[in-house]
Amino acid sequence: MKPELIEALGRIVGPRWLRHRRAELATYTMDGLPTRESYPGVVVMPKTAGEVCEVVRLLHLVDVPFVARGAGTGLSGGAVADPDAVLIALGRMNRILQVDPCRRRARVEPGVVNARLSEATAPHGLQYVPDPSSQAACTVGGNVAENAGGPHCLKYGVTTNHIVELEVVLPDGSTTRLGSRQGEPWGPDLVGLFVGSEGMFGIATEITVRLEPLPESVRTMLADFSTVRAASQAVSAIIAAGIVPAALEMMDRACVAAVEASIYAAGYPTDAAAVLLVELDGQTDAVEAEAKTVVSLLQERGARTVRSASTPADRARLWQGRKKAFGAMGRIAPDLAVQDAVVPRSALPDIMDRIEEIRLSYGLTISNVFHAGDGNLHPNISFDRRDPNVAGRVHDACRDIMAACVAAGGSITGEHGVGSDKIDYMPSIFDAETLGAMRAVRRVFDPAERANPGKVIPLHACREWRAARGVR
Repeated sequence: MKPELIEALGRIVGPRWLRHRRAELATYTMDGLPTRESYPGVVVMPKTAGEVCEVVRLLHLVDVPFVARGAGTGLSGGAVADPDAVLIALGRMNRILQVDPCRRRARVEPGVVNARLSEATAPHGLQYVPDPSSQAACTVGGNVAENAGGPHCLKYGVTTNHIVELEVVLPDGSTTRLGSRQGEPWGPDLVGLFVGSEGMFGIATEITVRLEPLPESVRTMLADFSTVRAASQAVSAIIAAGIVPAALEMMDRACVAAVEASIYAAGYPTDAAAVLLVELDGQTDAVEAEAKTVVSLLQERGARTVRSASTPADRARLWQGRKKAFGAMGRIAPDLAVQDAVVPRSALPDIMDRIEEIRLSYGLTISNVFHAGDGNLHPNISFDRRDPNVAGRVHDACRDIMAACVAAGGSITGEHGVGSDKIDYMPSIFDAETLGAMRAVRRVFDPAERANPGKVIPLHACREWRAARGVR
């Protein structure tokens, strides 16, 4: 990175908010994925939308690529920059600009931590529903980039269902607004197009979100099973009965053991092969009626015990075990590869059996904690990346898990994005022409493809598509 560019960037954000020495850059070499590591050329930390515009405009003029980064909790290698790129860290842009209880809207900057937003809206009887397990650290801007999910998205939908307007800095440094505070008023859904674009279309500098009322009643239940298959079948039975829980989460024995041995212990039975965390919310009478039906369904499918949280503290404890499960796995090994795939709910029993076969085949430690209600799997592989043999087996196991999910009619990601981790899997679910169309859309926003380059879309497949189109 040229000293002249570093100096110019420092003039925009202030020298204090620029990092270019190798020791300083080490913090930014990875996101939450331990298998993709790269030093950025320089890190800049703008405080305002105006500074973001100036930075991006300068990079446009000198033809330098850039990568936007929130809290760095992503799990796809999407917020990692190469040495020839500038990393734009947005954590300082952390203001909640407005909460409008009447319209049930909030305007925030991209660096606002997810959990802080719901804390700010709770006094108004409102909540921001998308709640990734990393919500105590992840930012709303990162959630927008990845179209993040979370346990309560089974009932309420993922990030894209809760974003109504965006202020966006495009890769040439210009600013535009997508959507409106009332929702998209007409024309194509450009907000829906931008959410989940993984930093390839530009940087959101102001985000208007839709808020939901806090439910009148909440019932949280924990059921444990002697087999993973029985727990998987219970999930299908609940959905088949026409009940859509606010959340329906599963953890296997290995995951439960990690949680209960940690400071996040939640009182899960360690002798169970699997546990289900079921949460219902809504009007009190409806919740009570649904709870009775759910308990019966769980027992009919082999639940050994079903217990309900008796107090808010008990409910919080049950959820702490689930949401801190990834942190608890840090006791097992120094690295954790959190995978993300989706399968039809009916395929859950067979896929869980297949993941166990893969675990045994490669001799790895795999724990499963996932959004069972919508078939969004998270096989977690604990390993030490300093051992190249083990790292190779982890790579092969991830490939086999993805292949099994695709063969079952699923997809390669549910909420973590493609980034650099899953880019090689894209041709397994999209043909070359579709990938070429995706790239064409990207180039509408970023003709030079400088925004988060080398992510999501495998260019070799697109080149094949473009060649074929030229022949026609």
